[in-house]
Amino acid sequence: MSSLKAIHVVHMQGCPHCVVAIQKLREAQQRFGIPLMLHDVNSGEAGLADDMVRMHGDWSEDYIVPQVFFETDGEMILHALTGYPEGVQFTERAIDNLLDSEFFRRLAQVELMSSHD
Repeated sequence: MSSLKAIHVVHMQGCPHCVVAIQKLREAQQRFGIPLMLHDVNSGEAGLADDMVRMHGDWSEDYIVPQVFFETDGEMILHALTGYPEGVQFTERAIDNLLDSEFFRRLAQVELMSSHD
C-alpha cells in the first residue's frame, strides 16, 4: 500500500466545520509528521481548491467544505472526507473516526500499539 505524503484540506475562512477539521488535522500533522496543505476557496488558491474537489471530491457548483484529501507517495489523491452540514459535531466526529481508522493508520504507516503494552 502507498504511504501518506500529505494531507490536503479544501476549506473556507470562518467556516466552523473547517476550523475544527484544521485543528484536528494539525494535531495529526504534528503527531505523525505529515505535511498539511490548506487550500482556501476564497483566496488566490480557489482554482486549485476547485480543481481538487472537481477531480477527486464531492463536486457541485456550491460544494461543501471542508473536504479532506490524502496524497500518497504514488501521486494518487484520495478523497477522505467531506464535512457534514448537519452540524459541527458530526464533522468533528467524522474527523476523529478518520484519524482513528485502520485506513489512516496504514497510509500514515502508524505502528499500532500491541494489546499487551
